[in-house]
Order: sequence, then structure tokens, then C-alpha cells
Amino acid sequence: MFRNNYDNDVTTFSPTGRIFQVEYALEAIKQGSAAVGLASKNHVVLVALKRNAEELGSYQKKVIKIDEHMGVALAGLAPDARVLSNFLRQQAMTSKMVFNRPLSVAKAVYSIADKAQDNTQSAGGRPYGVGLLIAGVDESGPHLYEFQPSGSVLEYYGTAIGARSQAARTFLEDNYENFADATKEKLIEYGLTALRDTLAQDKELNLHNTTVAVVGKDEPLKVYDDDEVQQWLDLLDTLSNSRHRAADDDDDSSSDSGDDGDDGKDNKEAEKKEDGDGDKMDTD
Repeated sequence: MFRNNYDNDVTTFSPTGRIFQVEYALEAIKQGSAAVGLASKNHVVLVALKRNAEELGSYQKKVIKIDEHMGVALAGLAPDARVLSNFLRQQAMTSKMVFNRPLSVAKAVYSIADKAQDNTQSAGGRPYGVGLLIAGVDESGPHLYEFQPSGSVLEYYGTAIGARSQAARTFLEDNYENFADATKEKLIEYGLTALRDTLAQDKELNLHNTTVAVVGKDEPLKVYDDDEVQQWLDLLDTLSNSRHRAADDDDDSSSDSGDDGDDGKDNKEAEKKEDGDGDKMDTD
């Protein structure tokens, strides 16, 4: 049977147990620009790549503040992200007014997960076409979650979503053991390095297309956009240049050591030859 017999309705399973409308929603995330999240023992960092639909248009907002202790980065359909972020803001406001305490990160995440899951089994609707990275700090510490349109949520040390995000995830997988004890500055450096790996060859991170957001145990959520993000880009460039200089110095040292080794070998051979000549003269 053809796939189009089963992908017209979100409530219909295929014979292989798949819901194609949900899979299409997951594909929508891959069309959006990349977003990266990382968590340490004290901070959570979100970095995102912004796009402008037209040369004369403004850049799309990629990080949305939910409360003083929580924010989200998006990849996919921005209008869907706006609906979900407004829902989260209402939940955060209700928690403060009714319970006089900030909304826990886990409760916030599972509230939108339930909302998204309802859309996968209700006729006449469609799944949300957006993925979210939810960063927040509550009484149990810093947390980073990934939300998917299927209603699935997972907590991560570091992850990435959006176009070319596999390159960023590979970098994060290679370095995640360093995240837990990393400082805020180091965590941002890791995030920007991972985000840079998602760029096309002719693109670079700059103050117009990059957003950085940080939230910590004793630090409210701060979103760095436009001119404010330049300090982090400068830090990344400085550290990258330092590493390149160190690598060049190591290469030069290795080269010098090789030359010294050859000179020493030549000297030893010369001394050996002289000793041999002396022995011959004595023998004669």
C-alpha cells in the first residue's frame, strides 16, 4: 500500500505502526536554523543561529524568555513556538500566583509535552512543527530538556536541533564529560564552537545571526542579542587563536627536536669514525 493512504490523518497508523504526520513534523524541525544547549552543575546555556527570510528583513527571534529562571530555544515553525511559549508563560504565572513559587522545569516541560501529545490523537488538527530546547534552574538544580512534536521529552547534558545539527551533536558527544565542571564562559565557548560547526562553509557567526542565553543557580536568565553578543564572539575568537598559536608552537618544537636529533646522530658517527682511525694507526 502507498504511504499517502495513511498520512492524511494524524489519528491513522500505518501497517508498520508509524504516524506519518508526526514524522513530517519532525522533518520541519530540520528545516529550521540550529540551536544548541549545554548544562553544567551551575549554569545552562542556549546558543542559536538566527536567519532572515529576506535580505531587507529582520532576523527571526530564536530564544524566548519564559520566566526569570527559564527560557527556550526553537527550531522549526516560529508561530508554533509562540503558541507553546505563551502557554508556558501562563503556567509560570499561575505557579507564582497560586503557589507563590517558580514553576519547576520538569513540570513546565511535561505540561507542553501533554499538550503536544493531544495533537497526535485528535482528528482535525496537526502536530506542532517545532522543536524546543528548554533551559531552566529550579530547586533541584540546572536542567536542559529537548521537546519534540510527538510529545517526547528527554533531559540532556548537551544537545542540538535544527539544520546541520548532527555536526554540533558530534562535537558535544566528544566533549560532554567537561560540561559538568565548566564555568559559564567555558560553557558558552563550547556552545558557540558547536554552533559554528553547523554553518555552511561561506558563513560565519556574527552579532546579527547569533543569540546566547545563560541562566544559573544565582543568575536570572539573560539573553544576549545584537551588540551584546559580540563579547562572547570575541572570547571565542581569542581562545581559538590561542589554541592555534599553541599548536603551531608544538609543531615548531617537534621540528626543532627532529633537527637536533639528526645533528646528534651525525656527531656520534663522526666521533666513531675518528676513534676507528685512531685504532688503525695504533695497530699499524
